Amino acid sequence: MSQKAWGIVLLVVAFGMLGFVAYKNSAKRKVPIIFSPRTELLALWEQYKKDYLEPGTLRVLDKQKGFITTSEGESYAMLRSVWLDDKATFDASWQWTKDNLQRDDKLFSWLFGQKPDGSFGVLDENGGHNSASDADIDIALALIFASSRWNQSDYLGDAHVILDAIWEHEVVEVQGEPYLVANNVEKVAPRTMVINPSYFAPYAFRIFAEIDNDHPWLKLVDTSYVVLEKSIELPLDKAESANIPPDWVLIDRQTGNLVPPQENNLTTNLSFDALRVPWRITLDWLWFGEPRAKEILQKMDFLTSEWERRSLLYTSYGHDGAPIVENQSAAFYGGTLGYFMVTDPENAKLIHDNKLQILFTPDSNTWKIPLGYYDDNWAWFGIALYNNLLPNLVNFQSSTTTTTR
Repeated sequence: MSQKAWGIVLLVVAFGMLGFVAYKNSAKRKVPIIFSPRTELLALWEQYKKDYLEPGTLRVLDKQKGFITTSEGESYAMLRSVWLDDKATFDASWQWTKDNLQRDDKLFSWLFGQKPDGSFGVLDENGGHNSASDADIDIALALIFASSRWNQSDYLGDAHVILDAIWEHEVVEVQGEPYLVANNVEKVAPRTMVINPSYFAPYAFRIFAEIDNDHPWLKLVDTSYVVLEKSIELPLDKAESANIPPDWVLIDRQTGNLVPPQENNLTTNLSFDALRVPWRITLDWLWFGEPRAKEILQKMDFLTSEWERRSLLYTSYGHDGAPIVENQSAAFYGGTLGYFMVTDPENAKLIHDNKLQILFTPDSNTWKIPLGYYDDNWAWFGIALYNNLLPNLVNFQSSTTTTTR
């Protein structure tokens, strides 16, 4: 997937005002409204469906980018609905995704929208036919969860087909080891291949290994941690690294060395892509107790230093820690909250309460200020992670755990 050009939702003033609004509302209310985190997540999901799912089809609409749909957006809808036990939405989202995004090779085209002639379809002219490996992984994981949660084997069959396709088209061998690349195009790149570290989902690879004996998914766990560690520590295109994950890197097919990307739209910033790295590896720590996850999170102490210096986190930083976009976003707090949960619990609570929880009002069971598509998703994922409401739903009997076809 190419570098996202999302319009940044300016929340700087909003974050300052919301504290006053919360105080004013609490003063008026004689009896405080009591709500649970799960009730909050359910309410926000219902509002998200009204705001961002197309009536009838339930296609996910990124309204801030011309009502496009991405495979990423569909994968988020499937994950959120299966975690919340919303089978009707899950089935509708999966059906639309199969019908409109699934390619002949069983991966998913990443970009769908209105074409120049007014019709709707995959936007081939924008590279929309290419896959995005994060979405393919998340869709497969959501299907596996659905099979377990609702005891429906056809979901698992659909997931197996996708796992085969991911391994065939989005995993590349470098010096005898498998590496996840960003899309299907990298498979045929002559020398350097694009990698997005925020696409690595080691917790998902472990689950894939439980149901699929045909591919060495646990080796993909290992190489993911190798790339994560190197990409955080190497200076890449800066004089030094702040020990924060980059949005994009390239890997040399022959040597395995990581180098900064050459395309202008791919940067080594910690921004809208890399903010997902702490969330993903925190799940691996919580579900599987992976020590490498905690070790890598501990390297990111720049985030604690930045928070304690400014009492805020900016939306984007260069790989050397220099601020790039000096305003705040709910997505950045939601994505990076996992780092604080594991390494700095006291500040994790402050960020959860004052940067994410404060955005929600139990008066109307929604955000106080409407959030854009990406902020809405990652604020929700962050709140859910903090409240331990993202369980590993796999619960297969041992006789059906692995298959060889």
